[in-house]
Amino acid sequence: MLDALPVAALLLAPVLGERGELRDASYVARNAAARAYSASRFPPGAVPPWAGPVPLFERFPSLAGTAVSRMLADAFRLRTPQGPEMVEWVMSTRSGAVRINDEVRVAPCGDHVLLTWERGDRLHMAGAAQRLVRTCWAEWNLGDHGVEPSRGFRQVLGLADDIAVPALLDLATAAMPDSLPALYQTLYDVILRKYTAECELRLSSSERTFRMVVEPVRVAPGGLVWAVRAVFIDVTSGRRRREAAQRSASEARREHQRVEAVAEIADVLREAVLPHFQDELDAFGLEAAAVYRPDAREAGVGGDWYKARELPDGRLLIALGDARGHGLEAATLMAKLRYALAGLAYTEEPVERLTQWLNEVACADGDESTATAVIARYHPERSLLRWTCAGHPRPVLVRGGRATQLPAPDGGPGISLGVLPDVAYTAAETPLEVDDIVLMYSDGLIERRPTDPDQDMDRFLEAAEHCCAEAAPDAGHAGLQNYVERLVARLDGPHRTDDATLLALRRIGTG
Repeated sequence: MLDALPVAALLLAPVLGERGELRDASYVARNAAARAYSASRFPPGAVPPWAGPVPLFERFPSLAGTAVSRMLADAFRLRTPQGPEMVEWVMSTRSGAVRINDEVRVAPCGDHVLLTWERGDRLHMAGAAQRLVRTCWAEWNLGDHGVEPSRGFRQVLGLADDIAVPALLDLATAAMPDSLPALYQTLYDVILRKYTAECELRLSSSERTFRMVVEPVRVAPGGLVWAVRAVFIDVTSGRRRREAAQRSASEARREHQRVEAVAEIADVLREAVLPHFQDELDAFGLEAAAVYRPDAREAGVGGDWYKARELPDGRLLIALGDARGHGLEAATLMAKLRYALAGLAYTEEPVERLTQWLNEVACADGDESTATAVIARYHPERSLLRWTCAGHPRPVLVRGGRATQLPAPDGGPGISLGVLPDVAYTAAETPLEVDDIVLMYSDGLIERRPTDPDQDMDRFLEAAEHCCAEAAPDAGHAGLQNYVERLVARLDGPHRTDDATLLALRRIGTG
């Protein structure tokens, strides 16, 4: 009879104490499954051969401290089955300790007690696997509305222990409203159309999302569907990652569109405010060439600007500036200052007065509207360049292949535009000889952090002289343009963190 049981079993005879309480249980018989279990779990010779009834706790002392003692006593006293319960104990053998982890049941059997067990680690592993991968399953019987859930069903789906496992149609009550159409369609396809289907199910109890894969269960091929079997896979993390990826992709598209729009605006601004020189300054006895390298991080928009414009008095306005900051804000300030200077220059006031007025314009624009600039007027009748400096690097003169920085005006360079109102500026005068080249530039061309300004200037002067020695600038606008492009290429590089601008003027005659 014992061998007919599919699980390991022991038949135990109660050993009673003086007051009739269960003190131990005599090990009377075991079935084939118990013998096979013992052979697979214990090393050879670890368990003495069975030679007749022997007290259970004498044969396995470690069991006395487990739930088995209580289960045996309750089954004998109450005459009701006990368990299943997980029982874990350790048996010492000559080969070392053996850990036993079984699911145990105890039931009264006439005057005896029947103890059965099965490998609990498999059941625990099944539950742990469901918990770790957030997967569970259940089968619903359509005839009697019974449900057989997996061990981890409640935990995975976030159901409270005191709530009954939902019937098939009760899933609709537990689901979020936006999941219902797909759930109803899936059940229709499985029960009536008899094929496997799946949907996404969001549960209000846990606010998690599950992929529900459902198949019909039929007694005979082609027959009616008697049950529905479903696997639930928690896809909340994957769904959130997809949603985050979609948001990131959408933000990236918007940022790309913004960058493209800013780049388009930058192109328009550059064309509007940065002149292209050809031969228009020949009448003044000058040639001009310029190179502008925007900071690539700001989509080509920066605060550098330059200008060369004939004035009503027959002289030439020349200026180069750098508005504070980056992006469209800097470009807007740059455009304001450039056009303001163009209007102020028609007053025919000296450059020191123009610089003072431009400072007032910057101060009136706000606390953040600061800029640096070199503002000059060229007098062709005297071949004289009069210039002021407002917090900007001083121009460089290249004469006979030697490059030197021009001395500061009396009293030193003035402060940057927009810092303080009512500031007076002084001008310096630089006579120009034929073939002299004056270089005006922004600090982004020469600054290399963390070096100091003197080292930056020495590097710039050395590069200007090297480019002259390598190939003297040819006559004509193209020759001067080639020279400034080689000079910028020598100074530029990945270390640059700002716009870089270079404006070159070369005297070619008396004008």
